This record gives sequence, structure tokens and C-alpha cells, in this order.
Amino acid sequence: METYIRPIISDVIRYLNQEPRFITIVTGPRQSGKTTLILQALDQVEIRSLYLLVGEPNLAPSHLSSDTERGSATTSDKNNIISEEKDSMWLIRKWEQARREARRLEQGFILVLDEIQKIPNWSETVKGLWDADRRNDCPLRVVLLGSAPLIMQTGLTESLAGRFFPIRLTHWSFTEMSSGFDFDLQSYIYFGGYPGVAPLVHRQEDWQRYVSGALIEPNIERDILSLRRVDKPALLKRLFQLSAQYSGQILSYNKMLGQLKDAGNTTTLAHYLGLLSKAGLITGLEKYSGASLRSRASSPKLNVLNTALMSACSEYTFEEAKADRSFWGRLVESAIGAHLFNTGIQDNISVYYWRDKNHEVDFVIKRGPKVAAFEVKSGVRKANISGLKEFEKRFKPKSRLLVGEGGIPVEEFLSVPARDWL
Repeated sequence: METYIRPIISDVIRYLNQEPRFITIVTGPRQSGKTTLILQALDQVEIRSLYLLVGEPNLAPSHLSSDTERGSATTSDKNNIISEEKDSMWLIRKWEQARREARRLEQGFILVLDEIQKIPNWSETVKGLWDADRRNDCPLRVVLLGSAPLIMQTGLTESLAGRFFPIRLTHWSFTEMSSGFDFDLQSYIYFGGYPGVAPLVHRQEDWQRYVSGALIEPNIERDILSLRRVDKPALLKRLFQLSAQYSGQILSYNKMLGQLKDAGNTTTLAHYLGLLSKAGLITGLEKYSGASLRSRASSPKLNVLNTALMSACSEYTFEEAKADRSFWGRLVESAIGAHLFNTGIQDNISVYYWRDKNHEVDFVIKRGPKVAAFEVKSGVRKANISGLKEFEKRFKPKSRLLVGEGGIPVEEFLSVPARDWL
């Protein structure tokens, strides 16, 4: 099978071909294919480039392109071992090297820095270098990649505000996993959207071990605990496990504290859940009310952002998960919630749930004044059509839809981005 190219590559190529007015920032969860995507994009533009991987201090998988016809550096010299500290001075030297190429070449030059967050004070250094390039009209295009959304967000908002254009990758959709790895609907619902681990789905013990040890643990240890002050790391880890277990359900913070048996408080839990969401793991959807203050005070509806997390933590096999109608129903609902959340990010679409007494709607999406509501029929739980009707009467959504049996097929729904419903 040929290497799959995600549709979002068209955005990357367009920005690479434009004059360097902004730094291009590519962020996203681990294993969402950021590096692969940017190398594919470099291979499709007629501009020479330098790709640098900051991540490993003793490996230098980078080089200036020697392909004078195509002018694209898309491969790595893995045999070039250099003992060199990756600090601000290293960054300045490499940037100046790229500047010289940009001034020499008629089409300019592209500098790509992967895992930029590994450099201490990276954002301040980049700010100074980029501002100098703008003053001197240097035709150097810069692309920054990072696998730690939390630290990337801090650097961008504090130092690089107004200087970058973001391209945020999310977990792979059903359409992408189907096209890239021949996943059918049930495979996607259980195994989720991690392309790197897709070859292991036929060896489920290895798949579960990889998701737990190589995806979940590094996300928590490297992307949260090592980059943010977390007073109770054990509580955050237990909160992740609890949230994966209860994905698809509304759970008050007080009930969470009871389950976790910790002397923490609801404010701490809400903060930790926010960190897990920014890391691309699990989110807590707020209750839709039309008033943001009331929404933030609501009990969250837990939802994994990739159903592989829920499946791996459950220790159900694929066949056991399909046989348990209640668990499978929550997996389906979680897949739909993750799809709305992930496909809505680029379009500034917010995702909620709604509940009032006996009336409930599984998911509500909103952008500006436009609202759409969705009820999911899956597993043994009956769809709450009365909730949709009541929601329509109160909030006048642009659309209200039943997903699943008797409504839009799940496979069709997962093939349409959130914006299309608005």
C-alpha cells in the first residue's frame, strides 16, 4: 500500500509556497503524523529546505538538500552522528545557515525545526530571529513542529503572538484510517485513529501494550508532568484512567473525587482534566446552556479524543468489546464525540452536551450563533428523541439529528466534518 497523504497537506503546501509573512506552526497529539506530513509537503514544493530534528541530542537526522532539480530535503542522514547540545546557540547557528541559503536562492528557503519545544527558551529565541528577518526582508520560510501541545501553546501565546499561522493536526478520522489502513467501521471504533500502531491490530496484546506504554504514558509523563506544575501526579494519572473508563458518561467532579479516593478538590480535577484535553487525550464536555458561566460550572461529560485510549484501558479484546452491547454503545458514542471535537478544532467549533431534568441531548456543536444537536442511538440505550425536540423548542438549532439506527448511519456521520452540520 502506498503511503497515505492526509488531506490537510494542501494547507501546508499553500503556506510553504507563500511569501514568509508568518511562521507556520504544526502541532497535534503524539502519533498524529506531523513529521510525516511535513516531509511529504517538502517533497511537493519547488523550494529547497533544511529539516532538523531537535529531539535526540546525539543524532542529527538533517542535512541541506543536495537535490538541485527538486530542491527538497525530505530524507535523513541517519549515519551522521554529531555530539552537539541543542540549545539557543545551536538554533541561532542553524537559522543563520538557512538565512544564507535563503538569500542565495531566487525562490528563498525553508527551515523546518521538529520537536522545537526541546530547546530551552525556544520561543524567545525564535521571536528575535524572526523579527530580525522581517526587518531585513529575508526570504526564509520557517516551519515549527512540536509534539507537546501544552508547552507549544505557552510559547506561542507568550512570545510569538501575531507572528504565526497554526496548522493543528488531530487524531486520524474514520475516512483517513479507512483509506490509509483499510479499517472498517468496527475496527475504527475499537482501535481508533493512531496510524503508527495500525499494523499491530491483528496482535491485540501487542497493540494494547503499545498504546498503554508508548502512547498514553509518554503523553502524561513528557507532555504534562514534565512541562506543567502538577502537585498530585498520581491523581492526574488516576483521573485519566477513570475518564477513559467512563467515557461517554456525565460524571460530577464530586463523584470523581469519591471514585478516586483522594483528598483533592473539584478545582484541581477540573484543571487536570483541562490538561488532559490540551494533550489530546480526554476532554470534559461542558453542558450547553446558552450562558457560558453556567456551562463552566456544569458536571462534565467525559469523552476520549481517540477511542484507542478507551479500548486499551478497558482490557477488552475486540471480540469481547463487540459482544458487550453496553460497552460497545459507549465506544460508538465516544467515537462520535471525538469526531465532532477533532474535526471542529480547525473551524473554532465548540462541542457540548445538554441535559435538563428528563431531557438530554448527547452532543451540541456551536460556532457563533449557529447550533446543531445530535442524539446517538447505540448499544442498549434508546435514543432520547424527546430531548432533541425539547432542545429544538428552546434553542432553535440549525439542525437536530439522530445518529445510528433510524437516523444517519454512523459510518456516514463519521465521514462528514463537524462544520458541515452548521
